[in-house]
Amino acid sequence: MLNWILFVLLYVGLSFYSLQAVRTLSRSPYVLCAYVFVTLVVLGNFLYHFAFPGEAKGFRGARGYAASFLLMLILFQLITVIFLFGEDIVRTVVAFAGKWSGKSSEIALPSRRKFVSLLGMGLAAIPFSGLLYGMVKGKYDFRVLKYQLEFDDLPDAFDGYRITQLSDIHSGSFDDREKVSYAVDLINEQKSDLLLFTGDIVNDKADELLPWMDTFSKLGAADGMYSVLGNHDYGDYARWDNEAEKEANLEKLKELQRQLGFELLLNEHRYLEKDGQRIALIGVENWGAGGFKKAGDLEKATQGIEPDTFKILMSHDPSHWEQQVINHPYHYHLTLSGHTHGMQFGVEIPGLVKWSPIKWRYKYWAGIYREMGQYINVNRGLGFLGYPGRVGMWPEITVIELKKSAKTA
Repeated sequence: MLNWILFVLLYVGLSFYSLQAVRTLSRSPYVLCAYVFVTLVVLGNFLYHFAFPGEAKGFRGARGYAASFLLMLILFQLITVIFLFGEDIVRTVVAFAGKWSGKSSEIALPSRRKFVSLLGMGLAAIPFSGLLYGMVKGKYDFRVLKYQLEFDDLPDAFDGYRITQLSDIHSGSFDDREKVSYAVDLINEQKSDLLLFTGDIVNDKADELLPWMDTFSKLGAADGMYSVLGNHDYGDYARWDNEAEKEANLEKLKELQRQLGFELLLNEHRYLEKDGQRIALIGVENWGAGGFKKAGDLEKATQGIEPDTFKILMSHDPSHWEQQVINHPYHYHLTLSGHTHGMQFGVEIPGLVKWSPIKWRYKYWAGIYREMGQYINVNRGLGFLGYPGRVGMWPEITVIELKKSAKTA
């Protein structure tokens, strides 16, 4: 309780300090009252969801929005206060200097300048507006990213073979059926040979998928759809009365995926055959560094596969590729992962800039990487979690075309 009291006091102090900028720009009591009202409503909504939590756990649904609005407002206030505090220091120094020089018998602080308040609030509005846009529009700004990857030993029959990869749907976060239906249509428009989903179809519980079954049941691909589990699919972040209830939830999730038409690969593999040639599709359960579930078993999944077989690996967490796949005795031609979401925030200008804070956590965090002749694509995810929006790291549908290298074709 003491922590919450201290938090509220700090928030109120920050709000009062930033209010000085509002007062400098407008003396209207309506404007001042509106600012105070917004700050109190945002705080009250956050406390309602987090200081007195019920069944919910983590940043889900309404709790995600409550936390996001609070953080956005705090960020706005902090940037504004930095400018106000800097000006206060300058004004105080100038006033004391005037007294010490004998030019003033009293310390007289000049009035706050409108320019500083306007500059501070103007700059603060940039990230605030960006994050707000991400919540309103960005989270459904679906992008189709297309790659063409060449391999020396790709079987001739698979030259030009197209794969659509989806990841991190997080169906429990969706709140716009029309937008999600548009995404499904966009996926089907790619007309790929194969559709692969690399985990996290829900946030916590299988029931989150039920309202979207009709929508996702429209997905399809000529050679089928395959999936693996992500860390959120196991129900590890939800409260359960007992272990049996948790296990039943996982079994229900597996069954729902099968009803959607996905063949779920649980540390196992399948062969894709075309014109008498074949490639191996391998799917492992979640394996993640840094405290995440390590249920993936690469040895079990590849048992019986000849070493020189062309292999596509589905593994939710890219840390698995970094720590166990790259240096494995087998050569994994292409690995498909997700998990990072690109942190749902970043800056990308093709050929110039690719940055997100998630890069400090994951070496391979978004897009195509190549190490030791092996590729990985880290999908930025179709859905969202925690912060209910996306800024710069837009929801992704990946289309990868396999090509036989020209020198060996």
